[in-house]
Amino acid sequence: MGVGTFVIRDGKILLGKRIGADGAGSWGLPGGKLDTGERIEACARREVLEETGLELAQLVKCGFSDDIFTETGRHWVTIYFGTHCPTGEVINLEPEFCERWDWFELDNLPQSLFLPLSNFLKDTNNRKAVSDLLALHSSPD
Repeated sequence: MGVGTFVIRDGKILLGKRIGADGAGSWGLPGGKLDTGERIEACARREVLEETGLELAQLVKCGFSDDIFTETGRHWVTIYFGTHCPTGEVINLEPEFCERWDWFELDNLPQSLFLPLSNFLKDTNNRKAVSDLLALHSSPD
């Protein structure tokens, strides 16, 4: 099981260009594997902090995706959260897993999205939930 977090700033979503393993070269949210005994909210906070150096405030549940990576035979269920993060410098703290981080508008995402994120956003209800979060936090605080 994994966790992904829509980190929102100025109406944009933070995405990282993945390196290695599943989805190399695709763009995905900060997130990762849920550790045994770890709460999903704690995992979201930990993964974002470990990968970007950003500390998160309130998390909002956004839904989940159920994905099978046919090339590797891996099966992941990913739980998604959203959060507004108006301050803090994004630092690439795991360059062995992520080439770089960048901010994107929902309607102008890169072509190559990580499979779980792509599948999640194909569902109109999920996309609307993210769009609503972005609208709520479209201007700087």
